[in-house]
Amino acid sequence: MFRNDEKCLEFLAGIKWANGFVCKKCGNTNSCAGKEPFSRRCTKCKAKETATNGTVFHGVKFPISKAFYIAYQVCKGKEDVSSYEFGRRLSLRQMTCWNFKTKIQHALEEMDSLTENERNSMEKILTS
Repeated sequence: MFRNDEKCLEFLAGIKWANGFVCKKCGNTNSCAGKEPFSRRCTKCKAKETATNGTVFHGVKFPISKAFYIAYQVCKGKEDVSSYEFGRRLSLRQMTCWNFKTKIQHALEEMDSLTENERNSMEKILTS
């Protein structure tokens, strides 16, 4: 997996903006670097967007590298790791792990209704 949060954000930003930035507010395709690592700011309307906006990682209040680990384990699917075990392995509260694990499972269920392109991007994010 990834060694630190910065590598996770770099990976996420690379997938999110692989085809270029498009502002969700005004549709502008020009951006500059934002204040947060791997974030973008629209040059027209000044809206800012982080690498996690619009992903299952948005709003996560624990290190994103730990969130990537949980997502990877859930998507790998070889063994069903309990939220208690995630909590023990990652030094997080069991309920925090349960909430994020459930969020990942719901995202995987929703993938059935996505287009093939969206599904491939989601699989890349969750399993790489």
